[in-house]
Amino acid sequence: MSASGPITTVAHWQVHPTALGSVLSLVAQLRLRTLEEPGCLGYEVFQAVDPGGGLLVLERYRDQSAVEAHRTAQHYQAIAVQQILPLLSGRQVELLRAIDP
Repeated sequence: MSASGPITTVAHWQVHPTALGSVLSLVAQLRLRTLEEPGCLGYEVFQAVDPGGGLLVLERYRDQSAVEAHRTAQHYQAIAVQQILPLLSGRQVELLRAIDP
């Protein structure tokens, strides 16, 4: 497996039931700002069909330095860390890199 190349972030968010509207509004803002980052290759948000199933956020970045730039960006800290995370009841994040088996 190569140690460089694009990275996909897969985030599973469990949202407090009464906070879904607020989280969706905030993630829309975060998505727009993230797509403006030079290392961002894509940002998609999916909502589970089953009630209470949560959200899946898929982000694609040019490389590990772009992931780090995103995590330290002012808009990420202000929107994701300070506003979205307190509204979640659970969160799991994986960083994945495509391989050619």
